[in-house]
This record gives sequence, structure tokens and C-alpha cells, in this order.
Amino acid sequence: MTTPGTPARTDPAARIVLDPFVTDLDGESARLRAAGPLAEAELPGGVPVWAVTHHAEARQLLTDKRLVKDINVWGAWRRGEIPADWPLIGLANPGRSMLTVDGDEHRRMRALVAQALTPRRVERMRERIAELTAGLLDRLPSDGQVVDLKAEFAYPLPMYVIGDLMGIDAADHPRLKVLFDRFFSTQTPPEEVMATLVELAEMMGEVVAARRAEPGDDLTSALILASENGDHLTDAEIVSTLQLMVAAGHETTISLIVNAVVNLSAHPGQLALVRSGEASWEAVVEETLRYSTPTSHVLIRFAAKDVPVGDKVIREGDALIVSYAAIGRDEQAHGPTADAFDITRTSAPSSNRHISFGHGPHVCPGAALSRLEAGVALPALYERFPELTLAVAPSELRNKPVVTQNDLYELPVRLEK
Repeated sequence: MTTPGTPARTDPAARIVLDPFVTDLDGESARLRAAGPLAEAELPGGVPVWAVTHHAEARQLLTDKRLVKDINVWGAWRRGEIPADWPLIGLANPGRSMLTVDGDEHRRMRALVAQALTPRRVERMRERIAELTAGLLDRLPSDGQVVDLKAEFAYPLPMYVIGDLMGIDAADHPRLKVLFDRFFSTQTPPEEVMATLVELAEMMGEVVAARRAEPGDDLTSALILASENGDHLTDAEIVSTLQLMVAAGHETTISLIVNAVVNLSAHPGQLALVRSGEASWEAVVEETLRYSTPTSHVLIRFAAKDVPVGDKVIREGDALIVSYAAIGRDEQAHGPTADAFDITRTSAPSSNRHISFGHGPHVCPGAALSRLEAGVALPALYERFPELTLAVAPSELRNKPVVTQNDLYELPVRLEK
């Protein structure tokens, strides 16, 4: 793999190099915040980017129309400095969908997804989520043996839910897990990068073909029907949208559930508050989203024009990432205890509430669904296994080599009633 060139306007010595193995996300996030609201960073593979690291500036930039999703605006891309086998190419250039367009095109594509994810329709999924949760809990042992809670509970639940929503057969879930692990990883061998993207597109294409032949009550069928009724979505756009929804729809919720369990295990006093009813499970979900946000960095926006931020400038053609792991613990937004997990945290003004699901036109359309899944799964888990404990110290838990996700390899716990 070739090493991308370095624009002269950035100082390599000043860049914070994002660790491809994610060995210390908290420390890295603290360094990014300390570098100011706009930090010079470097993605794996030597790719220089700007990172927005403070809450107020992130809200501003996420609504700035000078920052666009069109990869052809990126100077390094136009100059041929980003190789085809860059491990993060699938995230930087995932195909045409609502993630990669702006303006009227974005509104058109997003509206079709939003219709399937209205608060009312999401709420109607509560019973199905509760049913899936109970079934998974029934399969877990309760005799104190060590279980990987991520593999046995936190992963399958959101995959089943997003599979139901998108019309994906459960038989495809194991292969999708392998492919998405490769898709997000910075350690995927170069020869597997393009093969992974091709196979994912083929699998999503097969889902589209199956739903076209036999429509169901799912979002993929709805996208196909909308296209046939004049909304002009191409098959490629439907495939990219399906891949985006499956990727975001299960990865975020996995990390949300896992991180909540880790946080409550590391802070037994907080768990006691929610178990006693002095604090709500909703508060657990929201504080987990802020304190250990599932998405550590979101790639990538590109400057169509110069964008001043304080005493720095994102130059035309530069790339920007949104460092949510740093933003969530910004003291200017969340006070001097921003680095503490506290489910009793006083409600902040609306402008200072966490933005872990994004902000502005590209805010995550599945946020309500992810909150619902965690809001059903967590109380059910602790009601079934009130003596749940980690089987290792929190310091022994290891992050997967995924710079965009706050994602553990496994979550070993002991389950006792």
C-alpha cells in the first residue's frame, strides 16, 4: 500500500496520529481536546485530516454548508494520494447513498428512510425487540460460568432487529458479521479490502433482488416500491443505503449495550441508583452515549471552500473528521465532571446535550431505534441476572482495531440470578 502525500499547509509534527489498534481511546481523546477545537490529526495509512474535538464547534461545523460529503472535493483524492486498498476506503467512499450526498439529493434519499423510522413506527417495534431480548436471555447460563455477553447477547439482538427492519435473512447474519468486521477494521489486509467491499455489495444486491421478487413489510421493499413509483432511486443507491443502514444499525447499538454494562460494572454506585429507581434506564443510555460514545470518529467531510475555525482554517479540499469520543467529554459543554460517568448528571441546556448521534441534516436516522433497543435490553438483562459481574477487570478489556467505533473484542461476564 502506498503512503498518501502530505499537504504543505499541515505540520506533520503537530498531528495527533490516531492509533490503529485503539489501545487508549480515552487518552487519545484527551490529547485531541487539548489541541483545541480543531486539531490536526492523522488517520491510519498516513492520511492527514482535521478533527473537530469540542462540542460547540462540532455543532457549528455539522451544519456548515461549505463542508460537503462529495469525496471528489477532497484534494488528496483528486491528486491520487488515497490508494484503492486504503483500509478505510469503504467508510470514506461507501457508494452513493444519503450518507454521501447533500442538499436536495440528501433530503430526497433520507425522506424515504425517515418514513420507515418515525417515532411511532419505531415504538411499534418495542414488542418484537422485547421478544428477541427474552429469547436471547433464555439461552444464557445462570450458574456463574463466564460468557461473552457481546457475542451471545449484545451482537445478535441489534442484528436481528436491523435484519427484520431491512428484510435480511437470519442465515446471512454470520457472514455479515465477518464482512463488517473486515469493513471497519484498520488491520484488514490490502488484498481483502476490495474483496470485502465487493462481497458486501453482492450480498446487499441479493437482498434487493429477493425483496423485488417477493416484497415484504420491510424498508428494502419500501425503497424499491418508492423507486418504482417515481422517486428515481437506482439499484446501486438502494444497495448502498441498505449497506449503510445495516452497518450503522447494528454496530452502534452493540457498542451502546456493551459500554453501558462496562460502565455500570465499573461504577456499582450508579447501578444501585438505577436498580433502586432513583435514576432511570434512559439516563443510563444517555450518559453512556455521552461518556463512552459508540462512534469514536466519523469520516469524512470535505471543504468546498475555506472554513475558519478560531485561529485555524480548514482549507478548500481539506478533510474533516468528527471526533465524538473527544466531544462527549468536553468540559466547556458538560462541566468540570465531564470525565466522570454520572447518570444523575443535571440536564444540560439543549445546546449542550450530547451529540453522539450527530447533529444537523445528517443526524443518525436510526437514533430512536438504537435508544429503544438499549432501553429494552439493559433492564431486561439486569432483571434476569441481577448479580451480573465482569469476569475481568475493566482495564483488561481490549478495543478492536476500529478507529471509527468504540468497540470491544469481547465482554466476558459471569451471570448469576
